Order: sequence, then structure tokens, then C-alpha cells
Amino acid sequence: MIDLDRLFEKSTRNIARRTSRRSLLSLTGKLIAGGLALPLLPVERANAGPPTKGKNASDTGAPIDPGDPQSCEYWRYCAIDGYLCSCCGGTTSSCPPGTEMSPITWIGTCINPGDGRAYIISYNDCCGRSSCGRCRCNRNEGERPMVRPQANNDINWCLGTQSAAYHCSTAIILGTATGSKP
Repeated sequence: MIDLDRLFEKSTRNIARRTSRRSLLSLTGKLIAGGLALPLLPVERANAGPPTKGKNASDTGAPIDPGDPQSCEYWRYCAIDGYLCSCCGGTTSSCPPGTEMSPITWIGTCINPGDGRAYIISYNDCCGRSSCGRCRCNRNEGERPMVRPQANNDINWCLGTQSAAYHCSTAIILGTATGSKP
């Protein structure tokens, strides 16, 4: 135990001889600044999985969910930009076979004319095959500038998937927006 104490004392004295207080403060400042910058680094979200459907979600043309999911005028598509998966072998909330849903999304808030409520919609791109080429839809209601990329639909969101090839887009209801009608 005494040998360990002597070794520690000797190494501490050597460090103290070679460094100044200013360099120690500088090193401490760099460590603190580096620690504060850590949350700014990109995050791997590939294992997060796609969002799940909200309890009010419906893929039918029922009175609570009026409209045609294969039409660009369908209420869920108020902020979509791309080919509709409902025209490409999928649905409004699922990808066509042979494609993979991107875990990274953009969001929008759309009003359902069936019940007058505002719903939060997650727009997920389906990736892995070339573009579908059917039912192109570009609606930019409430689109935000690029300073808020999570609300912008002009980005290829096929990140975190096996292939960055865009195929089509889904519109998944996450839930009702705060402050919407009861």
C-alpha cells in the first residue's frame, strides 16, 4: 500500500512541475465546453422504429375519417410532399411490400373535417425502392422554413434506413393537437 501511495505522490508532483494553473483552468474550460456541445451531435435513430398509430386513427372513408386516401385532397395530406403510399401498394399508415419506413419524420397538424379536430400527423417516407411515380402530392400548408427541419417536407427523410432511395410517403395520425375541439 505504501508503494501505491509513493507512486501516486510521485506522478502528482511530476504533473504539478510540468503544468501551470492557467493550463489546468484552460483544460477544465475545454472539458466543460465539450460536454455542453455533446447534445448538438447527430443521433443514430435507426432503432427507434416508426411511430405507432394514435387511438383516433382510421384508414377508411368512415364519417370520422372522411375522404379518399388516394386523393391529394385527403385531409391527412395537408403537409405532405411526395408520392402517396396508398397509391403505391401501401396505406396511409403502412409502407408497400419491399420498402422500409424511415424512423425520421416531419410532422404537420391537419384538421379533420369529419369531427373538426386538429390532429398531429407524422409523415414517414418509405424507402428502399425507386420512386413510385403515382399520385404525386405537394401540399405545403403550415410548412416552416429550414430552421425547423422537423416541420419541413422538402428533405429526403430516408435517413436511418438500409437504402436512401425514396419510394412514397405515409400520413400517420399520432393524436389530437392540444387545444383542439373536444
